[in-house]
Amino acid sequence: MSRRANPRRSNGSARTKLRDAVRAEGLPCALCGLPIDYSLPAGDPMSYELDEIVPVSKGGSPFERANVQPAHRICNQRKGNKAAPEPLDSRTDGETDRFPPSRDWGARWP
Repeated sequence: MSRRANPRRSNGSARTKLRDAVRAEGLPCALCGLPIDYSLPAGDPMSYELDEIVPVSKGGSPFERANVQPAHRICNQRKGNKAAPEPLDSRTDGETDRFPPSRDWGARWP
């Protein structure tokens, strides 16, 4: 059974530098928005992983800073090879509110 080489490992030094640079920013998970404990070991579900916005399997680059973001391991696994969801703060159709503000309830639900 033949396996294709992992493109993320083709230039391990560049990938390691990119992982370290993103880790140094200390950003929260780009997928769920919760903080990441960067001190957790690699196998932990809440540990840090470098997620590709456009998956490598769909043509994204594993070495470009513009195509990677920090994520929890579990969030990254759930995302799989799908494109990352649009960030909540960039949505324009009102999807950011799960429930309407209480002052609007009467207008929506008589």
